[in-house]
Amino acid sequence: MRGPRTSLDQWHCFMAVVDEGSYARAAEALHKSQSAVTYAIQKLEEQLDVALFEIRGRKAELTEAGQILYRRGRALLDEAVRVEASAKAVSAGWEPQLRIVSDTLFPQSAMLDCLAVLAEECPETRLESIETVLSGAEEALLEQRCDIAITGIVPPGFLGDPLLRVRFLAVAHRDHPLHQMERELSYRDLRPHRQVVVRDSAVRRRRDSGWLDAAQRLTVSRMDMSLKAVCRGLGFAWLPEVVMQEQLASGELQVLPLREGRERFADLFIVLPDRELAGPVTRRAEALLKAAVGRLDCGLEA
Repeated sequence: MRGPRTSLDQWHCFMAVVDEGSYARAAEALHKSQSAVTYAIQKLEEQLDVALFEIRGRKAELTEAGQILYRRGRALLDEAVRVEASAKAVSAGWEPQLRIVSDTLFPQSAMLDCLAVLAEECPETRLESIETVLSGAEEALLEQRCDIAITGIVPPGFLGDPLLRVRFLAVAHRDHPLHQMERELSYRDLRPHRQVVVRDSAVRRRRDSGWLDAAQRLTVSRMDMSLKAVCRGLGFAWLPEVVMQEQLASGELQVLPLREGRERFADLFIVLPDRELAGPVTRRAEALLKAAVGRLDCGLEA
């Protein structure tokens, strides 16, 4: 059987030129000389007998054939990375690193329970747990920056198992003017007041969620900061019941008597980017996270 005439290095150079936008920046990203990158692409064009770029003005742009081959070359390099990752996992037994990206709605206690067991059972594995907001975990999946994602958005091409449902309540500090009305409220009553919202942590695919029609808005980057702002009387918000149990019990925060929409629910899913390549640490972590959720009982439904 005849082997391929092209090399992965040539395809890597081609991908880099397209992704970085120039031969010079591609050479810098690959830690190669510009002449080496140019030669690799010239050889690739020669061996494929096709022009990948055409000069338009001062810019080199992909030809129609180049666009098709870019997509197929990307798939080729992604598959090569998967094969190497699979071989590494097989030879190491335990994965050297586990990256869990979770929506900030996921209870920290459940995550810490999982990490505590993994730290004891897999002491050689580096553990990384990152919290995100809204589409942050979705973006991590699409950009292959995690081994496990806990997300409210399962992107196309991925499969997720339902993990839990989080209950949100519209709340404000007990002394907030909205509570002084002493009657049932509508969304019209909310509009003149400041709403506290948490910003989507994604960089490329930011989304808004929920009612956002208040005249003023205070935007923060973390759920705990949102809770503290509402407790200081800086505005009202829809907050997860699980993060404000103490404040609700003490009466510091009170649920707004909205005619409709006083409660909302958000579903979270657990997603493994590629279950076939998941190693024993990843699979163990998935089982631990599901078990930890099953032990919860505070505004959450497993």
